[in-house]
Amino acid sequence: MSVRVRFAPSPTGGLHIGGVRTALFNYLFAKKNNGKFILRLEDTDRNRFVEGAEEYIVNALDWAGLTPDESPTAPGAFGPYRQSERKALYKDELEKLIASGKAYYAFDTQDELTAARSESEKKGEVFKYSVHNRAKFRNAISLSKEELENEINKGEGVVRLKVTDGETIVVKDKIRGVIQINSDEIDDKILMKADGMPTYHFANIVDDHHMQISHVIRGEEWLPSLPLHKIIYEAFNWEVPIFMHLPLILKPEGKGKLSKRDGYKAGFPVFPLKWEKNPGFKERGFLPEAMINYLSLLGWNPGSEQEIFSLEELINAFEIDKIQKGGARFNFDKAKWVNHKYLENSDTESILERFPEFFKVLPSTWSEKKRTLILSAVKERLNLLEEFENNSRLFFEDPKNYDEKVLEKIKKKDPEEIINYVIELSEKEIDPLEWKSLITEWNEKHKYSFGVVMQSLRLAIVGNLSGPDLFLICSLLGKDVTLKRLKKFKPKLK
Repeated sequence: MSVRVRFAPSPTGGLHIGGVRTALFNYLFAKKNNGKFILRLEDTDRNRFVEGAEEYIVNALDWAGLTPDESPTAPGAFGPYRQSERKALYKDELEKLIASGKAYYAFDTQDELTAARSESEKKGEVFKYSVHNRAKFRNAISLSKEELENEINKGEGVVRLKVTDGETIVVKDKIRGVIQINSDEIDDKILMKADGMPTYHFANIVDDHHMQISHVIRGEEWLPSLPLHKIIYEAFNWEVPIFMHLPLILKPEGKGKLSKRDGYKAGFPVFPLKWEKNPGFKERGFLPEAMINYLSLLGWNPGSEQEIFSLEELINAFEIDKIQKGGARFNFDKAKWVNHKYLENSDTESILERFPEFFKVLPSTWSEKKRTLILSAVKERLNLLEEFENNSRLFFEDPKNYDEKVLEKIKKKDPEEIINYVIELSEKEIDPLEWKSLITEWNEKHKYSFGVVMQSLRLAIVGNLSGPDLFLICSLLGKDVTLKRLKKFKPKLK
């Protein structure tokens, strides 16, 4: 079988990372099996359509490295790739269903349906428009031929699926196993709305068939729709694709799936790119490959201790039977740890080149070599690239304050001699990278604790005890800046 999978989001807003995870698993499965990964936009719900959402989806997938083989912007032989452009196909297929008696016109008003629903609720029943009551409504089953033609000519009706009662619907899911349900539990769903646009359920099946989709990999929220989709496939006598329903991405704490609100409340991104006023993983300083690596671990386990994967390694390791059934809890600290590992092992020059927006804080007059050395000095301390500015500030701003607790502690050790000696080294223009051995030799006579030596110098240069290697800092600062900071610090020791 030729593997063809699709990611089919609706352009109703920004692409949630749950959607990116679904796209990722489709992509990995396609590439593992030498298949095709297709992007199809399900834009038939024009009331919820959001301007700019389509471009956002395309850009997000490209940034994440999940570029489709076929899409609205890279069409193939199975287009169009927007449902709004496939209306003629839906109409043709719908007419076939009506002619075969598997679907029918219905003309009930919203008020009539609301009244029927209220009546069912009074009886403690769940309202279903089905074989048991369809003859009571205004539709092709209850109307005369002449009445039916008149209603059709008005162009205000919908088309419903004609579900047979008393049948056992058996569906198979590669992850969930076999699911059985009685057809009495499924109502006569609307396939075509009064405005001539198909519903999700109908268009979804028609498109998957005509695009020759072999495997449907989608979120768990669509699992309840699977029996209905099986009925529609059988109504057409079409081959049913292999289904796989992915586990939910859960909130960091509590019950339920991860939502935009959770991200807003806790201060972590839930979109790959900025959407409206909400920064995404990109704007927070995630490498796209790190985000993909983390999302792959939400609901999938490689069966080993390995946690850091390149995209190629993910493709090679990906197996459907290693996808879990239970939900996967989102952990932003773990996501940052994965990004930290990528930053730690990435080529520094490449990071500077790929993500220049995070390094604008560095003076433009500085050489590329100096910029590279500064990023090299601090990148092991970074979880996100947005942290670079604070971690690099010590290279272009003198300390405004000094850690008071450390200052009081070292003043008791009378460290002014230490500062004076390092001033002497700096004035002699000895490379700071050679200071450590010289200070050690000098201290054999003066007998300071080496901890006091280093704390005194770090406080003078940085203002606190954090930061990268002190001698590297001084080397990058240069003689003039280093001397200025040492001399500025001396009065603090009085």
